[in-house]
Amino acid sequence: MKNEKIKIINLNLFYGIFQALRGINLEIYSNKITAIIGPSGCGKSTLLRQLNRMNDYIEGVRVEGRITMDNEDILHPAYDMINLRKKVGMVFQRPNPFPLTVFDNIAYGPRVHGIGDRKKLEEIVEKSLREALLWDAVSDRLNNSALELPLGQQQQLCIARLLAVEPEVILLDEPCSALDPISTLGIEELMRRLQNQYTIVIVTHNMQQAARASDYTAFMLLGDLVEHDETREVFTKPKEKKTEEYITGRFG
Repeated sequence: MKNEKIKIINLNLFYGIFQALRGINLEIYSNKITAIIGPSGCGKSTLLRQLNRMNDYIEGVRVEGRITMDNEDILHPAYDMINLRKKVGMVFQRPNPFPLTVFDNIAYGPRVHGIGDRKKLEEIVEKSLREALLWDAVSDRLNNSALELPLGQQQQLCIARLLAVEPEVILLDEPCSALDPISTLGIEELMRRLQNQYTIVIVTHNMQQAARASDYTAFMLLGDLVEHDETREVFTKPKEKKTEEYITGRFG
């Protein structure tokens, strides 16, 4: 059964006079992995960032339409942004651990939200690192700098840091673009494990990754949402000619 977590309704986004998103309508389902694919500049990262309103920080951005999460409009001026950032976390292309210890990276968010008890923080750190499949690798290095970890483990750490504040939705913006193939498969395995507890949206250039790791795929082109369906349908029986041309490598 498909339970709708996020609904995007006639979303338009402008950078000044340039329209980056054009009338997007899209449903994102709970505990599913949705991949957003398309060539560079098609608007997929812009769309992803709008799901936790990171575009608010860009000068000249104007947004029309609605995005509901659990039937609440997150674009409404009165929507609680602190609550949104807690509910919707984001991981970027390149790992960006804080220049702190492994422990303090994970404990950072809970501390911001008022948790100061050391024992409680230790429990959160261990739980988050276990969820991110990183505990065994770093349990004896919690007081080492996070910047000393290999890139793949840094990306897992960033995911663990996000899990520590107990989000409901995880946004991944090409999280494997800087990683080697083995680390990439590790992140994909992690996504599959996490989807039982979280709703995941991933932007990726990698067609194989979208096909392997997602339940639903949305194909974007020049700011338009061309097609959205179950991943196996998009990759084996696309409804739109442009979708077929893109996934078969004829452009993009």
